[in-house]
Amino acid sequence: MQTYGFQFQGYINGEKTPVIRKYKFKDTETLTKGDALNMEVTSTIGEVDLFASGGDTGLIGVANETVSGTDSTTEIEVILDFQGQGLWAIYDATLRAEGTELDITGATGAQTLGADADSDVIVAFNSSATEPTIVRFHGRATGVKIA
Repeated sequence: MQTYGFQFQGYINGEKTPVIRKYKFKDTETLTKGDALNMEVTSTIGEVDLFASGGDTGLIGVANETVSGTDSTTEIEVILDFQGQGLWAIYDATLRAEGTELDITGATGAQTLGADADSDVIVAFNSSATEPTIVRFHGRATGVKIA
């Protein structure tokens, strides 16, 4: 079982089959299965890189594989989120209350949840410190304007 990053649990409409698409890397780097990924548009071409809290607003989903990629050449499979419609499990060893807003922290292969500064995720269900936290990606992180 994967014990790092975000693990797909289904969509809020009850669909359990993930929608997966391939995207090219924006940078030459390694992206790890479970990493939250950000869409960057370069000359009308969408490419992905590791999501970084505090600046990125194009979170489109999660890496479905680990790949060492080359800028604008290598492709990676991404489980699409559809602007906060996905439910994602992540182990963070902290008691969480439904509705809590948190940030995504950490490098590739080590992303987890941290104190809220700009609300990357919303806790979907109460969880204890010994079970995975189920979250949805917040509209702020996916580029959706919140009134």
